[in-house]
Amino acid sequence: MDTLFPLEATATEAQAAIRDEFAFFGDWSERYQYLIDLGRKLPEFPDALRSEEHRLHGCQSMVWIVPSGDAGRLDFAAASDSAIVSGLVYLALRVYSGRSAREILDTDPSYIADIGLAKHLSPTRSNGLASLLAFIRDTAQRALA
Repeated sequence: MDTLFPLEATATEAQAAIRDEFAFFGDWSERYQYLIDLGRKLPEFPDALRSEEHRLHGCQSMVWIVPSGDAGRLDFAAASDSAIVSGLVYLALRVYSGRSAREILDTDPSYIADIGLAKHLSPTRSNGLASLLAFIRDTAQRALA
């Protein structure tokens, strides 16, 4: 599968870039639009993988995620049927996909609070984002086991 990530050399740099990009927007309607635009940049996700086996539970929207790689480098391909959730997926993959399992586990998703996302997501989207991040961490933990 095609992967777009990582865009930055480290997860820390990715989070800094996300903070800088979101600081550019004055209000949340602009930030939501930017999130939607980011979601459109996710690599193509094959229909064959949009199955129950790859579905992420804990999200109100449909989200599918497929990990690949090993402890040295984990890649994640993902998609959602929701425009805003696709943007949230994009941000998570930008920080974590293409990184080592150790770097994934050592990187707290500080960008969520830093850009004010935590305060501006509905409870169901917040739960879904937490499920996505937990899946990524669990995958990294299993890769190191």
